[in-house]
Amino acid sequence: MGIKVRVTGVRGACCGLAALAMLTGTVQAGQRPEAPTLAFDGPLPPVPPEVISRDARGLATIRAVRLTAPLELDGRLAEDVYASVPPMSDFVQQEPQEGTAATEKTEVWVFFDSNHVYVSFRCWESDPAQMVVNEMRRDNFGVFRNANVAFVLDTFYDRRNGVEFLVNPIGGRMDGQITDERMYNGDWNPIWDVEVGRFEGGWTVEVAVPFKSLRYRPGPVQVWGFNARRVNVWKNEHSFLMQVPSAMGGAGIFQVSRAATLVGLEVPTNSRSLDIKPYAITDLTSDGSVTPQVSNDVGGDVGLDVKYGVTQNLVADLTVNTDFAQVEADEQQVNLTRFSLFFPEKREFFLENQGIFAFGGARSAGAGGGGTDTPVLFYSREIGLDRGQAVPMEVGGRLTGRMGLFSVGLMNIQTGGLLGTDAQPTNFTVARVRRDILRRSNVGALFTGRSVSKSGAGSSETYGVDGLFSFYDNLNINTYWSRTRTPERRGDNVSYRAQLDYDGDRYGVQAERLVVGGDFNPEVGFLRRDDFDRRFGLFRFSPRPERIDAVRKFTFEGQGAYVLDRAGVLETRENRGQFGIDFENSDQFTVTYTRSFERLDAPFGIATGVAIPPGAYTFADTQASFTLGQQRVLAGSVSVQHGSFYGGDKTTVGFSRGRLELTPQLSMEPSVSHNRVDLPEGRFVTNLVTTRTTYSVTPLMFVSALLQYSSSRHSLSTNVRLRWEYQAGSELFVVYNEQRDTLIAPSRFPELENRAFIIKINRLFRF
Repeated sequence: MGIKVRVTGVRGACCGLAALAMLTGTVQAGQRPEAPTLAFDGPLPPVPPEVISRDARGLATIRAVRLTAPLELDGRLAEDVYASVPPMSDFVQQEPQEGTAATEKTEVWVFFDSNHVYVSFRCWESDPAQMVVNEMRRDNFGVFRNANVAFVLDTFYDRRNGVEFLVNPIGGRMDGQITDERMYNGDWNPIWDVEVGRFEGGWTVEVAVPFKSLRYRPGPVQVWGFNARRVNVWKNEHSFLMQVPSAMGGAGIFQVSRAATLVGLEVPTNSRSLDIKPYAITDLTSDGSVTPQVSNDVGGDVGLDVKYGVTQNLVADLTVNTDFAQVEADEQQVNLTRFSLFFPEKREFFLENQGIFAFGGARSAGAGGGGTDTPVLFYSREIGLDRGQAVPMEVGGRLTGRMGLFSVGLMNIQTGGLLGTDAQPTNFTVARVRRDILRRSNVGALFTGRSVSKSGAGSSETYGVDGLFSFYDNLNINTYWSRTRTPERRGDNVSYRAQLDYDGDRYGVQAERLVVGGDFNPEVGFLRRDDFDRRFGLFRFSPRPERIDAVRKFTFEGQGAYVLDRAGVLETRENRGQFGIDFENSDQFTVTYTRSFERLDAPFGIATGVAIPPGAYTFADTQASFTLGQQRVLAGSVSVQHGSFYGGDKTTVGFSRGRLELTPQLSMEPSVSHNRVDLPEGRFVTNLVTTRTTYSVTPLMFVSALLQYSSSRHSLSTNVRLRWEYQAGSELFVVYNEQRDTLIAPSRFPELENRAFIIKINRLFRF
């Protein structure tokens, strides 16, 4: 624990407290300090001109400097303030040598004026020609896989939540919200500006974030958390301003509790923002799957989104006649299981503060979202979609943010009916409250409801309580209890979970009990499977060999899952052993052996014309994969899997997360999955080929083409999308969608099923 410092109206008490008062901007040198109440963990603030003070326990307090002249955002770092204000430096490695000094020098400054907080970097490179820089499209994960710098702001200074901003040397940017140091919402897109530059021996960054794009505690004088990270890909080195353990891996920037204390900031007293964003859309549509068929039908519409800062820490969103035509198409997935697939939310209205609605430790967004048996009690894609068909969102409102120790999220949305379907006008309500307790823990409650259940008879509700408890650096406990009320399903309608997770660098241990009743039915959530009682255990050993120069880490992992139905009959048993190698050059090799048991109580239709009959099945398979590091022209993961499968055998060959660098502006992201399944009930082959080609004109303007072929769905789909942020927060979208059937006439070019050409423009007015 750090030192707790509180300044409460002290008049010239001592030199340290007087310095603190001057740093907050409440007095000038030579005046008597009169500071408002401040409380923070860490050493006393640095005395000007210094901007950082560290103590022996690894804590730090840093000082934001008020600008006396406008900062020209050009990425050059040529203003006098860079010479008069010393930078923060002395970055510390997370990887490969935890706790040692970074091998490349990084300097960082934090400034502010009446409207913005500024963060600037100067990054030295011993060999600039080795830098990996090949992606400038905003929010593309390739930006993170490049050389980059990032910083996190804990604007509520709660030591558990924050916002992150990331930039690479050619202006590619990413941003996201961090919730409870474990959940990351990378689809959040605030307004902020960045410029990059080069100098002999390195590269530079200047970032300007408007105070109106951030949420923070009330009051003009602020205490925030701040940390910065540097990723040097060609060395496979990660370093931080404040030390982060290797055990945190790529999520090290999420560890807001390790951030330095940032003092000296003064925010505008009238920073409540009002964003009004009207849109207009026109489209040309053809659809041969409806009756009567539609051919070159011209349509158009208008709508409105409003965002209002109710207070400095609460934001209200209103949407009227919402249209999501600009949303990128989902990437198709091959499903050879009897469970539903999860697709992430991409619609802007639902994205800000999305992490508030997460419940019980279930990952409900981003990579891996919905990928486990843990129910997701609020899944926003259940709103505005009915059996895969879009239904109109007529009006909706959200209130999200912080109230002291409480995080709150309220949502109400009205959807309309859809001609030719069973979809009825429905009202959706979601309420979430969570209270911070202890140092990094919280407890909360969630309610969701829909006025018309999916069965069409009556309403449905879900409610529950949860607790997330974090101790030391790596020990977490996730718990929840929940109940649903839906028509004709009010028997075994309870679900609960208790999970212990220790995730250290050298050792990892996990134990879990998860129960989902047969009548548990969260109709505004995502339920992968129901009617089960699951026990799970995992042990991991990850040594770092000192005598093998090419290897950074070995991983030995064993896990077992034992799943009973609620009647106590064994339904699933899965034992898995895994061995992995992390190489120093960022390549990875993994081999996994899995032995499974599955009991089917009903036939399982796995492919067209092929159904696996009820019965008990035991099978095993082995998978080997090799991942090529991002420093290569062609990166991605190649995998081969073979083994027994429901009385037969299955062979899978795949290439995923691929990226082929053509130029820093032009790239291709290929993905291939080939499955050959031989069962007593029949043989079949599935092929899924996906290619995304992107050309980035600038970091804020790109054209992408997503081409997908699925043999199991007999479809060839195309999504071509131009996105141009022609003004901060204002965008033009030009979208072409097409789907063709490859089964109707396999000897000819695939038959057109539907297509649409869409133009959408919106304009942000900020007050």
